[in-house]
Amino acid sequence: MAENEANQQQEPQAPQFAIQRVYLKDASFEAPNSPQMFTKQWQPDVNLDMNTATSSLDEGVFEVVLTLTVTAKNDNDTAFLVEVQQAGIFTIAGLGEAELHHTLGAFCPSILFPYAREAVDNMVNKGSFPALMLAPVNFDALYAQQMQQRAQEEAGNEAQH
Repeated sequence: MAENEANQQQEPQAPQFAIQRVYLKDASFEAPNSPQMFTKQWQPDVNLDMNTATSSLDEGVFEVVLTLTVTAKNDNDTAFLVEVQQAGIFTIAGLGEAELHHTLGAFCPSILFPYAREAVDNMVNKGSFPALMLAPVNFDALYAQQMQQRAQEEAGNEAQH
């Protein structure tokens, strides 16, 4: 019996992933140039900034927060500014460090993005502006780009020392 327990402890744990909760952590909408903005022809220049933050809540339990900041300008005047922090609590176990970083940096934000996109669109509509459906985002590509940039910065720092 002791051998069975020892064998079970040595076997690697199978990867586990579960979504515990998806929630809106923070949201804001500003339309600083209303109502004048409604009298102009609508040809906006829309800018999207994204950021993610991760924190450990417990062993194997993480909060990931995806922040979207959308700024729309029309004739160089700000039509609206929307910021949404869409968060999720995820249980992740049995992954190596690289896989865990990829899961937290790309996979979890890709789960949160549709919720954040919907929240942005709802606020824009409630502000009486035309619907704004943000294009899908390839978080795997963004993560790979970020890792490549980080590796280049580290190589540059080592070359300086």
